[in-house]
Amino acid sequence: QLQASGGGLVQPGGSTRLSCAASGVILDDYSVGWFRQAPGKEREFVGSISYRDGFTKYRDSVKGRFTISRDKAKSMVYLEMNTVGPEDAAVYYCAASPLSRPQDGREYEYWGQGTQVTVSS
Repeated sequence: QLQASGGGLVQPGGSTRLSCAASGVILDDYSVGWFRQAPGKEREFVGSISYRDGFTKYRDSVKGRFTISRDKAKSMVYLEMNTVGPEDAAVYYCAASPLSRPQDGREYEYWGQGTQVTVSS
């Protein structure tokens, strides 16, 4: 019901945009979050958006570099990644939670498959 896409190879300092497409779920009642997991590391919260009102929240390390937005008409959520660094290389997942501004992955009900972001020159 959620499908993430848009990953790939990004140069250090470069930008990319990930997309999360929803089907079969009415996102108005959900928060959509982005998580990432690098090899050998725990999955971590990147940021989230309240689909109804657009309120966003980010982990400190991506604030000012990453932006989450949504297109209600297309049932899409985006993660714009700027000034990407090696620390941002990971598999990125989008997920939906019925809770308000959740940061814990256990609070998310629906998960998409991951999309790989590789940072290399």
